Amino acid sequence: MNPRPVAPKPITGKEATGELILDKFPAFAGRNLREAYRLMLKSIREDFTVFATLSGAMTPAGLHHSCLIPLIEMGAVNSLTTTGANLYHDAHRTIGHQISEIDPHGSDLRYRQEETIRIYDLGFSFETLIKTDDFFGKLMLSPPFQKAMTTTEFHYELGRAMARYEEEHRISPPSLLAACFKHEVPIFCGAPQDGSIFLETLPLWKRNRNFKFSLDIRRDVYQMAALQYLAQKEGQTAVWIFGGGVPKNYTLQGEPVLSQMFELDARGFDLDLQICVDVADNGALSSCTAGEGHTWGKTSADCVEKNSVYLRTDATLALPFLVHALRNEIPAPRPPKRLYRRIQEAEELLDREVERKLKG
Repeated sequence: MNPRPVAPKPITGKEATGELILDKFPAFAGRNLREAYRLMLKSIREDFTVFATLSGAMTPAGLHHSCLIPLIEMGAVNSLTTTGANLYHDAHRTIGHQISEIDPHGSDLRYRQEETIRIYDLGFSFETLIKTDDFFGKLMLSPPFQKAMTTTEFHYELGRAMARYEEEHRISPPSLLAACFKHEVPIFCGAPQDGSIFLETLPLWKRNRNFKFSLDIRRDVYQMAALQYLAQKEGQTAVWIFGGGVPKNYTLQGEPVLSQMFELDARGFDLDLQICVDVADNGALSSCTAGEGHTWGKTSADCVEKNSVYLRTDATLALPFLVHALRNEIPAPRPPKRLYRRIQEAEELLDREVERKLKG
């Protein structure tokens, strides 16, 4: 072991962001930021298949425009698991509504009287919700949605419609749904019934006898496991976790599905990067650290020993610096993996393995 000396050079103001991260953050949370940057660089340079997760409602804060979509466009993110909130609130801007900074310590009673919806220090009008509900409702009445679908299929069709709408109305930058559609990045949602897009299906279901839309949750879980199994067969896999919560565990549980439920040889993720504000010792950090995840088969031993970091901070604070550094260091995008078009191939591979196991 050759310990690295803690001897950062004085900051001059001329450093590139990557140089700043690598040299000026030698300890504590800063060191974890440095390690996060190292692991993101490693994932891209060594062509890991990256399964990213995004929790909460970060699209109102514009984190998708500033950070996530640039990562998708540079081929760094190959699959996304997110909350329904991130997809729903993203559509507000697409259909012409504004999200603004407001005082988080202002009077919520007054905000309610003014019909202002608050997400901590962000605000928008109640009319925005009604118009967005109407927008998604009209989309979901169209023929492509009149069947049972997985969340990846559902979001792909929504993305197709959003991309067409944005092109017709010359809207830029794109929504997260449209960006993932164009780059064929599958979007999973572990709790769709906890988001307003799915809530809009309730009045459609009650008012329209011919409304046939439903979600095939069992196949959704199977698709996640299948894509991870395919990716493991072809190379190394990484999970980038931005914010924890349901998206985190929904992605990580693909590995126990393979090893625990189907008794297949699945090694777990080869790299685990987590940016979250929760602590582990009270159970709040869903699926917890890479080490604890290893006991469930979610991460490999090599991941725990060499390729994992938990950066305990708000993703909205860390990601802009990390993405800026990555874009400077890797200006040319890597070819997109286009995993959405490979879902059927992945399912068929897992079908064969499961059938062989059942017969064996």
